[in-house]
Amino acid sequence: MQQRDSLGYTLGVAAVLCVVCSLAVSTAAVSLRGRQEANVKLDQQKNILDATGLAIGEYGVQANELSASEIDKLNAYVSAKLVDLQTGEYVGDDAQLEKYNLVEEAANPDTSVPIENPVFNPGEPRRPKVMKVYFVKKPGTDKILQVVLPVYGKGLWGTLYGYLALKSDLETIQGLTFYQHKETPGLGGEVDNPRWKAMWDGRKLYDPSGQPAAMVFKGPAPKTDEYAVDGLSGATITSRGVTNLIRYWASDDGYGTYLSKLGKEMNEGTSSSNEGEE
Repeated sequence: MQQRDSLGYTLGVAAVLCVVCSLAVSTAAVSLRGRQEANVKLDQQKNILDATGLAIGEYGVQANELSASEIDKLNAYVSAKLVDLQTGEYVGDDAQLEKYNLVEEAANPDTSVPIENPVFNPGEPRRPKVMKVYFVKKPGTDKILQVVLPVYGKGLWGTLYGYLALKSDLETIQGLTFYQHKETPGLGGEVDNPRWKAMWDGRKLYDPSGQPAAMVFKGPAPKTDEYAVDGLSGATITSRGVTNLIRYWASDDGYGTYLSKLGKEMNEGTSSSNEGEE
């Protein structure tokens, strides 16, 4: 029998503790994985609702203040499809839609392409070939009230992941939210400030020539500037990053081809409806 103060005994106890702790951590990680994934999905749903303004419009509060049942009620307005960004066509089926993961798609060379736009560059190496886009429709109808586009790009300390919501003209911004970032609280972290986020409502995404023009201004934005919101104080790099990512995803390298195609389809549908009216 080994002495309690011997090296072998000490190493043996340490090994047993390591095994027990490893098993406990592994068991907890596996058992909580479903809950963690559900929480991530819920957080993304809340950010979509905030970007669209549905939470404020229906209940007068941000989505993180709503109950699960209230969120479910608003989610009845939201649907999604997969879009090939090069062609602007819808692709995939319900199973692919359900398992879609933006980060995994962007990291896989088989499902992504390099980002090489010299004018509009979000600071990321690659983007998915296919993106998951969201629609706000009145339940029971096909009329699109808003389109919500997932966006991402580099800030100061890491990648900002968020949603850009457009009104039905596909040229006017409804809202912008970020559900994941590493920006400094009180500086770049002010992208989460409800007051700053509210400034995006009504800003124009494109200039008259069709070029992406929405931006974060350096300092207070001029009241007459329909493209700009106030800069983030002390966060020049974050402000520049938000401008770059919005303009990239609005460009033809991002959602530009798809938005142009969708706009024509929506206009044709409106014209057809009007022709049937007396």
